[in-house]
Amino acid sequence: MTFIPSFDQARATPVAETGPDDLMSRIGVQMTFAKDEEIYGQGENADLVYRVVSGTVRTSRFMPDGRRPIGDFYYAGDLFGLETGDEHAMAAEALSDCTVLVANRQALRAAGGEEELKRLMWAATVRDLESAREHLTLLVRKSACERVASFLLGLAARRQGAHVELAMGRQDTADYLGLTIETVSRMITQLQAAKVVEFKGSRLFRICDVQALQEMAAG
Repeated sequence: MTFIPSFDQARATPVAETGPDDLMSRIGVQMTFAKDEEIYGQGENADLVYRVVSGTVRTSRFMPDGRRPIGDFYYAGDLFGLETGDEHAMAAEALSDCTVLVANRQALRAAGGEEELKRLMWAATVRDLESAREHLTLLVRKSACERVASFLLGLAARRQGAHVELAMGRQDTADYLGLTIETVSRMITQLQAAKVVEFKGSRLFRICDVQALQEMAAG
């Protein structure tokens, strides 16, 4: 078994707020967004590129029947808003107070040339494709317990700390995992009862037994 220090021994480790020194960081303009504020809307023109400096961003798609599947969560350093078409297929909102770098695609091309822009876009596209593949596998092949366990492991890996602060609430988590909020709460309660994870409030958790959580995620 692999045990993680208790809440008394450490605090949550935030994602670094500095991004790489590249084309986007050189010409992007910083903008701030309050929690739940829209960054861009579904169906809006996709001529801008975005990078998270601090905070967390959520992308989601509003369906005609009222459902709201979540595409992904983006953290400091992540590029988002890239589209293959002319419009945004999903909306993007600040999940917490955020600072975001924003740049026009034409300005990026003029400042760095086509090749540097392609490198920037390729790295972001690979990240999005890998994330989409993992998300699809989670939704199609995994049980409720496996989904929640995989989600918590993924968050811990992204945050790179033993004690992880959740930017998203239970409803966002449920929408991302394709579950009801009641099911997510029940799975978390079961994981805590088994002493696999421990929550302090609803937004801070630590993994008590990494091996057990990995086995649950694998099924």
